[in-house]
Amino acid sequence: MNIGPALAALLPSVGVGLIFWLVIRSLMNADRTERAALARMDAAEAAESERTNGTENAS
Repeated sequence: MNIGPALAALLPSVGVGLIFWLVIRSLMNADRTERAALARMDAAEAAESERTNGTENAS
């Protein structure tokens, strides 16, 4: 039994599936990184706002 033609027929689908998986994985990692950066920025802005508002109220 020769399985070469069967493997050759499946190879393009496996290759496209692998490329799709890599692209989706990179998108998910980029989204995770962006959300973490936005959370850090929001926390820094909230701390700055709290510090600024606390200083003005104390005067």
